Amino acid sequence: MKKIILNNFEIGTDKLTILAGPCVIESAAILDVTARRLKEICEKLDLNFVFKSSFDKANRSSLNSFRGPGLEKGLELLKEIKQKYNVPIVTDIHAPEQAEKAAQVADIIQIPAFLCRQTDLLVAAAKTNKIVNIKKGQFLSPEQMEPLIKKVEVSGNYNILLTDRGSSFGYHNLVTDFRGIPIMQSFGYPVVFDATHSVQLPGANGHCSGGDRRFVPVLAKAAVAAGANALFFEIHPTPDTALCDGPNMIPLDEVEDLFAVCKNIFEVVKE
Repeated sequence: MKKIILNNFEIGTDKLTILAGPCVIESAAILDVTARRLKEICEKLDLNFVFKSSFDKANRSSLNSFRGPGLEKGLELLKEIKQKYNVPIVTDIHAPEQAEKAAQVADIIQIPAFLCRQTDLLVAAAKTNKIVNIKKGQFLSPEQMEPLIKKVEVSGNYNILLTDRGSSFGYHNLVTDFRGIPIMQSFGYPVVFDATHSVQLPGANGHCSGGDRRFVPVLAKAAVAAGANALFFEIHPTPDTALCDGPNMIPLDEVEDLFAVCKNIFEVVKE
């Protein structure tokens, strides 16, 4: 497996890596309290930590859905978090022209699942020379990720992560097939498991997606047992009041115990 180095750690080897934060940037205060607490927890548990939040959620169900502060303001807020807490940043882009600007702040450029086959987006992300995290579309098999990897590699970038976030199962539901983790690892790159989007219920609420956060711990623990190299969580101080994806985010005050259990499983599997 290729070594993916980020700052002073390697993703997928000796330590479990956590990518976590609010779904979308709602306010500077929410970013601050979440980043501070997640960094404290990860330092306490000796976990690698990458802070996540989106400046724009461009694939919302409704025109009335909250999307975030936009590219310029959002990156400014993420930069403040990066500098204040000395943490790497992952954020997603939705258009090729966003890649270069996002790369001025983000250490990992994330490709949303719905856009994972968009060639121009993958190429633009690759050319930033940042780590590119490709989220597997709900409509793809794990094997179908290999051509997407090639698009990034041919563009000159071999710093790649692959993320599983469940697969479509009928209407308004997702299911996780943990065989996808070793299948995608066979392509030579670390695999992240997105435990919160995997419990999403797409379009279940009509104007927006639903979700069932009760099952996040179950899936996260199972993914680490199946050999996942990193875990992705969307976390909020008060998910029930969140402006985006609240039903599948987990409360900030519940994550420490979950991270600790996942770390223990990771170390057993590693040994």
